[in-house]
Parts: sequence; structure tokens; C-alpha cells
Amino acid sequence: MTQIPPITDAELEIMRVLWTNPDCTSNWIVKRLTDRMGWSPNTTRTLLNRLVQKEAVGAKQEKGSKRNQLFYPIFSEKEYLRSETTSFMKKLYDGALKPMLANFLEDKTLNDQEIEDLKALFDGNRKGGEPEKRDS
Repeated sequence: MTQIPPITDAELEIMRVLWTNPDCTSNWIVKRLTDRMGWSPNTTRTLLNRLVQKEAVGAKQEKGSKRNQLFYPIFSEKEYLRSETTSFMKKLYDGALKPMLANFLEDKTLNDQEIEDLKALFDGNRKGGEPEKRDS
């Protein structure tokens, strides 16, 4: 997996644009974020340049153009989420899942469907492969 650099909340907005629209120009990114976030073009370009410097975003020359660059994410959204989740778990729960889930469930009541969905996730992740049979 690619090493994921730290990304600010503002930079994450640019990453979200690039994950859904890779290979776009800075003008296109500026337009999207001006509309969505109300940012000035300079703010968006500064954040985009920071992401390039951090090697979170790459740039390549647009075919047939000597001026336009196309920007693209270096890592996928899934890789980013996995990295952030791992970091969160290590920082707050020393990497342990059970205390995190217990803390979460103290403040949230799950409905029957959510419980069944979680059981299915846990069964699919059970060591040894085969899910345990449950009496229904």
C-alpha cells in the first residue's frame, strides 16, 4: 500500500473531487470547489499544490496541450479510508476493536437490521473461514 500523507479537511475536499473525477485540470477543480465550497481560485490552487508536494496528487501534461496539466489521485479513497481508520484505532484504542465498538454502542442504539448486518460482517471475518451456525 502507498504511504498516505497527512491530509487536512480542506485538502480532503480536493481529494474527493479527484477520486470521482480523475485526470481533470486545475480550472475544472477550481470551478467545482468554488461552486461547492465557495473557495477562491487561489485557495483551491494552493491546496492542490500542497497535495502535489505531499505526493497525494500527481500531475501530467494534457495530450495536445503545452500548458494544461491533468491532476489525479496517487492513492484510492479506499486506501485513504483504511489508513485513517487504522490511525484512529491505534491512536484512541491501541488498535483494539472491542473497546472502540463498546464505546460507540454506549451512545447508539442499533435496529434489528443493523445488528444482523454487523453479525454478517463478523461472521465473514471469522478466523477459520466458516461462519458459525446460529439457531434462528
